[in-house]
Amino acid sequence: MDKKKQRSLNNWLKQQSKLAKRWLMIAVSLGVLSSVFLLAQAALLASILHQLIMEQTDKSELVPYFFGLAATIAARAGCAWGREIAGFRCGEQIRIYIRQLILDKLRELGPAYIKGKPAGSWATLLLEQVEDMQDFFSRYLPQMSLSVLVPFVILVVVFPINWAAGLIFLITAPLVPIFMALVGMKAADANRKNFKALQRLSGHFYDRLQAMTTIRLFDRTKAETEVLKGASEVFRTRTMDVLKIAFLSSAVLEFFTSISIAITAVYFGFSFIGELNFGYYGTGVTLFAGLFILILAPEFYQPLRDLGTFYHAKQQAVGAAESIVEFLETDVSKVQSGQQTLSAMNNIEISATDLKVFSPEGTQLVGPISFSIDANKTAALVGPSGAGKTSLINAILGFMPYEGSLKINGTELKDLNHSNWREQISWVGQNPLLLHGSIRDNITLGKDYVGEQAIEEALNDSFSAEFVNNHGLDYLVSDRSGGLSVGQAQRLALARAMLQNGNFWLLDEPTASLDARSERLVMDGLKAQTTEKTTLMVTHQLAPLQNVEQILVMKDGLLAEAGSFEQLVEQQGLFNQMLQSSQALNQSNKGNLDA
Repeated sequence: MDKKKQRSLNNWLKQQSKLAKRWLMIAVSLGVLSSVFLLAQAALLASILHQLIMEQTDKSELVPYFFGLAATIAARAGCAWGREIAGFRCGEQIRIYIRQLILDKLRELGPAYIKGKPAGSWATLLLEQVEDMQDFFSRYLPQMSLSVLVPFVILVVVFPINWAAGLIFLITAPLVPIFMALVGMKAADANRKNFKALQRLSGHFYDRLQAMTTIRLFDRTKAETEVLKGASEVFRTRTMDVLKIAFLSSAVLEFFTSISIAITAVYFGFSFIGELNFGYYGTGVTLFAGLFILILAPEFYQPLRDLGTFYHAKQQAVGAAESIVEFLETDVSKVQSGQQTLSAMNNIEISATDLKVFSPEGTQLVGPISFSIDANKTAALVGPSGAGKTSLINAILGFMPYEGSLKINGTELKDLNHSNWREQISWVGQNPLLLHGSIRDNITLGKDYVGEQAIEEALNDSFSAEFVNNHGLDYLVSDRSGGLSVGQAQRLALARAMLQNGNFWLLDEPTASLDARSERLVMDGLKAQTTEKTTLMVTHQLAPLQNVEQILVMKDGLLAEAGSFEQLVEQQGLFNQMLQSSQALNQSNKGNLDA
């Protein structure tokens, strides 16, 4: 990672810290207060030893000193506890904010962009990489201030007592951050590589977990095991690289702080035996002065040593921030939501002129095409696989960038508020996603204002009541519709769309994976709901389209044909070829069943 990029990531991290400035200031203030108690503790301890050794004071006379020493130790412990709490709150507040930024960006980019990367990489970005910033905000940033303030407070006290010791502290102190920076230069790059390896490993593992049935049926278990083993080996190697740098950094810091403390101890040792006669003001070096400064010596370097320890957290945060900032800076201007809203009406009209649809990376997927879907009419979108149907649907939903014109009720989609537009849509797909939660949660999607009567009507109209009444609305559904059949899940998705009560219905192969009975029930429910509403149906089943007012036929991203069922059959084009192939396949399947 070049220095310019590292500086920009550092600046980004520090900008986020302003969100929790109050907690940050509390942590720093408690650290400074702890250093004041440290001075009192060192003075009391040195005074006790001086009076016992040099003045032969009776121990009973030193009881107040011991009570004072205990009080300062307790006060320092309280400050340390408060610093930990304030630091944690600081990191927690910023992590919540950064996660919200990522979720907002994901919402803006939409599913078309999200599906371009493995789910495991998104989990790593949103969970682990954000979590790895905690120590930067809770420990490293407060310690940056304390590594300056605490040594300064100690120097202010040490210099009036012995200028030579203060000079030793002042000269040797910069060695710690200098060597810390030298050792830490490789840390950010190592962490960045480590996060990339973790993202790949997470993506590999999650994708293979989803495809476990297919892998086992096609006897690919050993091959996929080797793939995961290779990815995990890369992750192991890069993790060890990070740990090597961390241990090396700690060893270097301990070495230089130990040398600095030893120099201070040697100076006082030679001063006591009269070999060094400088550093004090008028009188010789007393036992109190020597003990007081020697007690403070490790504490003078401790904030710098702690900063060195947490410096690894900084480089870890920089490595994590690279992927996060890169994602947050993804251009969403081409799918940016506008400000205009649609009025509450039952007639939705869609028109496209010279429309071109692009992938998030800028590759043209569809177009140029022109078409219109009349208000309160049903249109069908058909074509072979890869024709561009899904891309066109994503563009209509506002998830894909486009050029040309795509208007909803005469308003350009780019100018519409996408959230408002999607509120007008009831969508039923071929693979309905049911979340981990109750049947009620999956139907309402957390909408508290949905009444029991509306839920009951949606269940009856979608023919879901027959099995929901047996399970109950509080029946828990696991991830990926676990606990329900495909037909039951599809009928719940239909009930969910009914509660949305959209003015535009978008049906993406809603009966593709259903048995004959479930297909009939779902189609009956859809027919009752889409009457007198604008509907666009994506399907590979052509025979049931005889009553559809308009059929759009796509091929290779272009609009090959458009018209009614009868018109397209008469044209003897792509639609007629697909229809004949479908009929021949159905007859073949029927013959096999009869046989």
